Amino acid sequence: MTQHCGLVAVIGAPNAGKSTLVNALVGQKVAIVTPKAGTTRTRLMGIAIEGEAQIMLVDTPGIFDATRRFDRAMVQAAWGGAQDSDVIALVVDATRGGGPKLAGILTALENRSEPKLLILNKVDAADKGKLLALAQKLNERIEFDETLMVSATTGDGVADLKAMLAARLPEGPWHFPEDQVSDAPERMMAAEATREQLTLQLHQELPQASAVVTEKYSERDDGSVEIHQQILVERDSQRAIVLGKGGVRLKEIGSKARAELATLLDRRVHLYLHVKVAPKWSDDRGIYRDIGLDWVD
Repeated sequence: MTQHCGLVAVIGAPNAGKSTLVNALVGQKVAIVTPKAGTTRTRLMGIAIEGEAQIMLVDTPGIFDATRRFDRAMVQAAWGGAQDSDVIALVVDATRGGGPKLAGILTALENRSEPKLLILNKVDAADKGKLLALAQKLNERIEFDETLMVSATTGDGVADLKAMLAARLPEGPWHFPEDQVSDAPERMMAAEATREQLTLQLHQELPQASAVVTEKYSERDDGSVEIHQQILVERDSQRAIVLGKGGVRLKEIGSKARAELATLLDRRVHLYLHVKVAPKWSDDRGIYRDIGLDWVD
């Protein structure tokens, strides 16, 4: 049978559920997920298989009005992920509807020639009476090729979406082995696992101005992996929050991240975390490179 392969850009406003949807389409976790808006910071590809089609899903940061350099780099990464895509999938939080952030994205999509799908997500928690009206309103703004209603959390509608994406991809050989689910380097996966726990455990206390950098990633003779990471914050008070009383919070973050990585990598993991105060880390080009973002002026 003829193979199909193509790139699907998954875009939307912050907290629309893009990463959860990508994970659901892939069938396993490839992107970190937290309740905090802005969790995804860089382009990350999840690779899904549907019949003879290989769907390369680019999970992008949420698109928003950005003023800080770091935020602008995230938005640039989002639109960069949509370049050269075969399909653009706009994910909208159906519980929130439109809004100014979504309006800006719709304006940017007006002149895009790729097939565009509207995906109303979180329909399990949305007001059912308002879903059709929301779909109609957004389709009046942009002529979408298809509109789907899904719940990435429960899985409702995900199989139909996957089949629809596969049907729209061009003919061509697969770009990745059948068992590969992401293009993210293991160093980046390790940093993301720690950042996920950092966000989940601190959430409201955690400043956006924090980052995780993998400084050392090496394999030991016994096949296990040794990972050294720095958690970067801007102030001493933030360092104290991450450490917790007697370092308890940091130990818990490390324990959960280590367990997550052991599952992802299918091997034993030795994880060492250090919290560093770096007031100007967001102006360090090297940090952007490590995180996977392009420097913006």
